[in-house]
Amino acid sequence: MSADTPHRMLSSRGEFHDALRAAFAQAASLGCREIWLSDNDFSDWPLGEIAVVEHLTQWAMSHRKLTVLAQHYDDVVKRHPRWVAFRRQWSHVVECRSLEEAEPGAIPAMFLAPGVVTVRLFDAENYRASVSSELADAVRAKEALDAVLQRSSEAFPASTLGL
Repeated sequence: MSADTPHRMLSSRGEFHDALRAAFAQAASLGCREIWLSDNDFSDWPLGEIAVVEHLTQWAMSHRKLTVLAQHYDDVVKRHPRWVAFRRQWSHVVECRSLEEAEPGAIPAMFLAPGVVTVRLFDAENYRASVSSELADAVRAKEALDAVLQRSSEAFPASTLGL
């Protein structure tokens, strides 16, 4: 995203995926203290791609935090094994939360790196989305996410210990 276009609309699956890939790359190169990811199940995100996981690994440091919110993580395990491995390795940086009783559309689909970039999917069926570097868009996105996070609980542990 260039400084000339701080906000633009997206209208296809390819544009949405490209915007997410670019957002992960931007967060890695520019740095930011926190990243929030939210979606019902992340089934249609490029989370498991090598480049995305490499960008997250480049971004991850002990003083940073990645918060992930989903209704459930079944599709993440099936579709994004590289990201699951990243989550395991960087469990001290990654917090996964769930809102299992969410109604359809209650969990906003977004990538939020305040001060860097916000990607929001408004209409999953038609892939209407936006990508923005404007602070006001980040504030609105964070407010929408906070409202949902307040009702969420910890989920998707990095490892499961059995007896």
